[in-house]
Amino acid sequence: MKLILKLIAGIVAGILVGLYVPLTGVELLYTVKEIIGQLITFTIPLIILFFIASGIAGLPKGSGHLLGKTVGFAYGSTIIAGTLAFLLVSAMIPLFDGGLTFEAEVATEVGSFIDLEIPPLMSVMTALVTAFVFGIGMSQLQLETLKKVSDQGRDVIDALLAKVIIPALPFYIAGVFAEMTVAGTVVDTLQTFGIVLLAALIMHWLWLTFLYVSTGLLLKRNPLELVKNMLPAYFTALGTMSSAATIPVSLRSSKANNVKEDVANFTVPLCATIHLSGSTITIVTCAMAVMFLSPNMDVPSLFGMLPFIMMLGVVMIAAPGAPGGAVMSALGLLTSMLGFNEGAVALMIALYLAQDSFGTACNVTGDGIIALWVDRFSEKASA
Repeated sequence: MKLILKLIAGIVAGILVGLYVPLTGVELLYTVKEIIGQLITFTIPLIILFFIASGIAGLPKGSGHLLGKTVGFAYGSTIIAGTLAFLLVSAMIPLFDGGLTFEAEVATEVGSFIDLEIPPLMSVMTALVTAFVFGIGMSQLQLETLKKVSDQGRDVIDALLAKVIIPALPFYIAGVFAEMTVAGTVVDTLQTFGIVLLAALIMHWLWLTFLYVSTGLLLKRNPLELVKNMLPAYFTALGTMSSAATIPVSLRSSKANNVKEDVANFTVPLCATIHLSGSTITIVTCAMAVMFLSPNMDVPSLFGMLPFIMMLGVVMIAAPGAPGGAVMSALGLLTSMLGFNEGAVALMIALYLAQDSFGTACNVTGDGIIALWVDRFSEKASA
């Protein structure tokens, strides 16, 4: 919640700087934004490389049937959620009015004091393929030393995110909004904020309603009772903004839904890492809105968007546990597959962080459904 307040403060500060501070002050903030942006760009492939490699290598051993079912249900849930979000936003697009210009004539008015470029060590796709090669290799060959290096690399990047990049995001957002204010596009941007955030929240609730009603009908359980038992986890996630921090409550909630203890103990902690359907809904919703409102970007068709959604489901494995971790992991795909520029990326970060607690709550509440289905199919397998 503190991060959201800082984000709002950054937006307000950026607008005020753009309106009332001399051009030199705007350029100073713009310089800070450029440096932070370069650091973010540099870090994206490292997030994907270390978090995915470490995640694959760290998947539990000796529980093949539970692992396969959990991963399959989690990935399927994420893909379906992202696809439904795309379809619903496509139907809602006529509600959006106007357009946003992220690359207006700002470049001719505002410049950076420092021309700093920090090129990434590798491309996003190279990082993704490398992560899978080494992650699977470490898992199959039991390379404990290499796994330790991968885990330590993940810890370094996690610390960089938690201690440097995430705290710096309000300054980054302030620079972007100062830039937009000078360009005269900030009013349109703010008008869009409310609609997009409301759309994302509605998507979350519709998705959870679909999950619990369909699961209740198919498993012959009362959906209201299932939801009631998961509400403590939902509200805990709203406060913590962390799936990992909510695991103890999620475990109690899943067991209250009569999920067997061994299944819950395996499924819930794993889903806290790999099942981010709520985050996927938000990213797809916000990405669609940004693409529609940007005159330099085209909204892809369903078949054009499906590769992004499917890759997003994979990259979500790399999402760090820090607030905003999911959108940080997705930035590489947004830039490489959807062609997001710096202004669009900044707006995505702002939109995502503004609802991060609700996305996390959706993730956690959805984990309860995955646990129910894994439990049900485990019973069939053992019968």
